[in-house]
Amino acid sequence: MWIVRLALRRPYTFVVMALLILILGPLAVYNTPTDIFPNIDIPVVSVIWNYTGLAADEMSTRIIGPYERGLTATVNDIEHIESQSLNGIGVVKVYFHPDVRIDMAMTQVSALAQAALRSDPPGTTPPFIITYNASSVPILQLALSGENLSEQQLNDFAGNFMRVQLATVQGAVLPNPYGGKQRQVQVDLNTAALQAKGLSANDVVNAIGTQNLILPGGTVKIGTVESDVDLNGSPKTVEELNDLPIKTVGASTIYVRDVAHVRDGYPPQTNIVHVDGQRAALLSVLKSGNASTLDVLARIKEALPRVQEALPRELKINPIADQSLFVRAAVSVQHGLVRVQLRRAVAPRADDPAQQRHHQLRIRQSLPPDLGAAPTVREYH
Repeated sequence: MWIVRLALRRPYTFVVMALLILILGPLAVYNTPTDIFPNIDIPVVSVIWNYTGLAADEMSTRIIGPYERGLTATVNDIEHIESQSLNGIGVVKVYFHPDVRIDMAMTQVSALAQAALRSDPPGTTPPFIITYNASSVPILQLALSGENLSEQQLNDFAGNFMRVQLATVQGAVLPNPYGGKQRQVQVDLNTAALQAKGLSANDVVNAIGTQNLILPGGTVKIGTVESDVDLNGSPKTVEELNDLPIKTVGASTIYVRDVAHVRDGYPPQTNIVHVDGQRAALLSVLKSGNASTLDVLARIKEALPRVQEALPRELKINPIADQSLFVRAAVSVQHGLVRVQLRRAVAPRADDPAQQRHHQLRIRQSLPPDLGAAPTVREYH
């Protein structure tokens, strides 16, 4: 009864509170994202180290271990740390408390990674640092396939064309694609020819590295025209790398093609994706933060035709694992159940058959199509 007495003593206060609820209520409903699960604010920062050819135990003891010890001493609000070391790759996941300032945490993690490079093995590259939370879940997967397209082309289209353009969609996060073959320039050494000519693999590496340079040449002004000077310091095609000289012995010159073959290839493939029995690539779309699943998917589907215009016609993009279908079905069923409960609150008298039939008809019309059958109506009634 105390709240009633308080309302009688301060009527204007309760009138203002009621008006605020009336105004802010619809705004809160409008801004609330439509989704199945609420936003789970558990910020996580992943630090991905890459050192090609380094064994898993060496990666753990020389790179990952010292970096983890440094995190505990310089980064604030850490909840716990997880890590995994593989051949050439090390992944460190730093879990923070929910009330952490994620921008400050990213700055501290990045600063420590740059400082750790001094004590890491020579040739270690800076890590790739990404942030996400527990609400970042896959909501759509795009399968890329084409009869006349190679796996290198599928991976290239997915990672360097579609991923770049769809990453601008608000609320969407796109990791690297699965499947396909990552394009890479490969140098196949002929060990017998190297031994016969008295050369080593380092001679080939040095020859390609020192003669494949991007050098600024400046400009030259002739009369009233000023032109750029292009130095012949880098081959224009992959095949031209085979014509680089390695060593001159007497009057003869040994070229790269004499002891090796440079080609447009790919590293060993670690995952394969099949679509209708054919090799393909898979691009996943994740939802970030408080974004609504339905809104993100609507923006992705709106942008897909624009993105596909710049891609080859033989490239087929098939959306699979569309999470919006499940979200819409769940919301539709929930709304139907709420309407049924409201109808039951004003149900007619049991001794009036006409009102009973009319009430059943109204319930059937208010339910979704999959719940509108007569047995379901009788069960809810």
